[in-house]
Amino acid sequence: MIRSLLMPARLLVDFVAGVGQGALFFLRLCLLGLASLRRPRLVVDQVHFIGNYSLSIIMVSGLLVGFILGLQGYYTLRQFGSEDTVGLVVTLSLVRELGPIVTALLFAGRAGTSLTAEIGLMKAGEQLDAMEMMAVDPVERVLAPRFLAAVVSMPLLAALFSALGVLGGYLVGVELIGVDAGSFWSQMQAGVDWLDDVGNGVIKSIVFGFTVAFVALYVGYRAQPTPEGVARATTTTVVASSLAVLALDFILTALMFGAY
Repeated sequence: MIRSLLMPARLLVDFVAGVGQGALFFLRLCLLGLASLRRPRLVVDQVHFIGNYSLSIIMVSGLLVGFILGLQGYYTLRQFGSEDTVGLVVTLSLVRELGPIVTALLFAGRAGTSLTAEIGLMKAGEQLDAMEMMAVDPVERVLAPRFLAAVVSMPLLAALFSALGVLGGYLVGVELIGVDAGSFWSQMQAGVDWLDDVGNGVIKSIVFGFTVAFVALYVGYRAQPTPEGVARATTTTVVASSLAVLALDFILTALMFGAY
């Protein structure tokens, strides 16, 4: 009886402790990430590793999403005689929502899992413990540059995704279906606001970059130093970061566009 009563309290205490540890770890990553700018070579190397190696999947996915949006947008708008606005629909869909969120999900699956596995294997190989024995902070030396590099890479990848998506919509809408090119570009330029649309998309991508990078590094740093623990941490990174991105997207959209 007493044990059954203590179980919920223990779960609550563990949850609160986990939230506190995560918050302190996030704050430490932010502070040390700024401090890592004093050693820019570490950050540049990680930007190349995280961002450059994600280019192929981001570019191909952005182009294909643009194809789909151009095709579906045209057939939907044609019912209302507004097929000339397909460029506006494609661009707004990309810069507001699909660009940041799809890039974040792909980034979590490609770069996030790589970060978690790398940190987890370093922990399993006792490399992080060896750094501490040599009075080197592994969070400052290993995790912080990767955190900053992920935050920097995410908006750039999202911008590239959106640009290629617009190109894909143009190829399908104008070159394939036959929408007037002047109407495609003029409607897009007249309807897209740099601050409300593009600016909010950039803010979303930055927030998603913080989220995915934090989840990947925290889960990898807390992983059990075994092959099974690293594999479990990699799966946890994809699930947790994807759900966090979707939840944050809803909150940010409600705040930015007044849907509350």
